[in-house]
Amino acid sequence: MIKPLIPENEKERLAKLYEYSLLDSLEEEEYDQITRLASKICDTPISLISLIDKDRQWFKSKVGLDQKETERDTAFCAHAINEPDHTFIVEDSRKDERFHDNPLVADDPNVVFYAGVPLVCDDQALGTLCVIDNEPRELSDDQLESLSDLANQLVKLFELRRNKLLLERTVRELEQRNKNLDEFARIAAHDIKSPLGNIYGLVELLEQKTADSDPETQEIIGMIQDSAKGLSSLIDGILKHAKTNSLLLEERSFFSLADLIKDTLKLLDPKGKQGLSLEMEGESVYANKVAIQQILINLIANAIKYNTNPEPKLEIGLKQERTKVIVSISDNGPGIKPEDQERIFKIFHTTSNKDVNGSTGTGIGLATVKSLVEGMGGEISLKSEIGQGSTFYVHLPVMDI
Repeated sequence: MIKPLIPENEKERLAKLYEYSLLDSLEEEEYDQITRLASKICDTPISLISLIDKDRQWFKSKVGLDQKETERDTAFCAHAINEPDHTFIVEDSRKDERFHDNPLVADDPNVVFYAGVPLVCDDQALGTLCVIDNEPRELSDDQLESLSDLANQLVKLFELRRNKLLLERTVRELEQRNKNLDEFARIAAHDIKSPLGNIYGLVELLEQKTADSDPETQEIIGMIQDSAKGLSSLIDGILKHAKTNSLLLEERSFFSLADLIKDTLKLLDPKGKQGLSLEMEGESVYANKVAIQQILINLIANAIKYNTNPEPKLEIGLKQERTKVIVSISDNGPGIKPEDQERIFKIFHTTSNKDVNGSTGTGIGLATVKSLVEGMGGEISLKSEIGQGSTFYVHLPVMDI
């Protein structure tokens, strides 16, 4: 018996093999189907999906054989991987000096005929799809071609398996990162808001003690209060943005989008100060209600808060198709400059517009809206003219009933 040579690229070959996490894995029907087909097509009692490990030959799937693995030194497949571009064929092992006294030939399973197609992934031969008989024989060209086709399908199965493993690992890593970000945001918010609360208290105390002071002192105290409020808004915005991914994971449900819009309006404009126009059509939809409500809250709140027109007007439209809804939210505010219309959707980017209280935004709200909309497979766009107001259009995929 002649032992199989160790490939020159053995280190890289084994590294590639281990990427697929195939060794010692459970039986899987899609692999067993291939070995059954190989056995039937080639009319052989034994068919194997063999993987060559460091010191052993392990069978991912087998027909006509009880053993789960053998020593590598006796494996025919260990010879086959040294010729990755060819089907390795031994018509009668008893007459072949490499195998005539091999234990697998002399004893069970009595390998006489062998044909193995190397399973090559990224230029590395991991093992073979092989067929075995207990007597000498030849395979026809059609049988050899079919065996090669099955081997190609096996390689595709391997690749699908690896991609699935990589995807699962990426998902786990992202989930852990999201948890870490949520925890960081929570701790950071707590650590910042605690001293911020102290600042509020001290400023109020200072304001009381300096009530009769000069206007300049009062102005400075007012600036400190405004800065504290701005920092508090920024922290709240960061926390909301950090929760974007968790909102997208909320389960979908059936609900009336029109009712949700009306409820959001009552929440944001309870006294009905806006000149309101509603044009809505559609019944219940099946969608992520929590995420959509957060989108509506941000857009409607902005339309109200940044509208400095003496006679503010708010128009909301809802059009519903079979698998899509279009929500439009318009105001008659100052409008947004053309050069700002793209960048306002990027986090921490703001315009020069001030709200009804004279404050500028944090640049977080619209970035959060865009993340939510696109995370749901939708699109958001803007039309605006200076002095004429703005309209945001949200296209969302839904399922109607």
